Amino acid sequence: MTATPIPRTLAMTAYGDLDLSIIDELPPGRKPITTLHRFDSKRLAVFQFMREEIAKGRQVYIVYPLIQESKVLDYKDLMDGYESIVRDFPLPEYQVSIVHGKMNATDKAYEMERFVSGKTQIMVATTVIEVGVDVPNASIMVIESAERFGLSQLHQLRGRVGRGASKSYCVLMTGSKLSQDAQTRIQTMVRTQDGFELAEVDLQLRGPGDLMGTQQSGMLEFVIANLKQDVSILTSVRHAVDGLLINDPKLEKESNKLLRLALNLSEQGKSIWKYIG
Repeated sequence: MTATPIPRTLAMTAYGDLDLSIIDELPPGRKPITTLHRFDSKRLAVFQFMREEIAKGRQVYIVYPLIQESKVLDYKDLMDGYESIVRDFPLPEYQVSIVHGKMNATDKAYEMERFVSGKTQIMVATTVIEVGVDVPNASIMVIESAERFGLSQLHQLRGRVGRGASKSYCVLMTGSKLSQDAQTRIQTMVRTQDGFELAEVDLQLRGPGDLMGTQQSGMLEFVIANLKQDVSILTSVRHAVDGLLINDPKLEKESNKLLRLALNLSEQGKSIWKYIG
């Protein structure tokens, strides 16, 4: 069971390796989150919005994809971002926490406790706060260089807000130049909070990965089949296989000769997945 939209999980469900239960409502007390896309050029307006929410007694997460500046990747980094936030939200009016994966456990716990207890209004962090953090008073999640993240991570990070009585927001900050896939991810996040729909979009963008292994993404070389469009066909096939396993579990009948041959090839280590369809 997963709350995270993972393409491989969706694909395995379609193929019959997992059962499917759809929960199409929020947990008790959770409110819908308004998701906004803002370019870096609108940063000052986003900061002003943060000040207005903090003035109401709310708290803010700001998440960065990198801890320090990279010579290879042109993305916002946490250390530079932290210095910028401290300048724009100065003491004593504002208190800022910082959490990232290179901190030791004691320092990390101290900074988290300050934010959870309300001693700091802003939490500057990497994706270490992606899961297991519950601060009902936090009403804004700002994700820097949001184009850097996949749909699964964006969905998880957005889930850190919307846990209290206040209206909550997720602001996706990006550069002005976005790839087609990045545009699709951002637009999908703004449009929906449905994890199943997000998984379907992610499935189209990244592929289902390795159904016989653990790889979470990558395209399957099907000749005809389309995992999203052919769900009804896959469901029918699943029911046919269930009946086959009941009526001829050892594939001994002449009518199942070809299936037995395919199974033998598979047992010999010869991959037949790419021929499906």
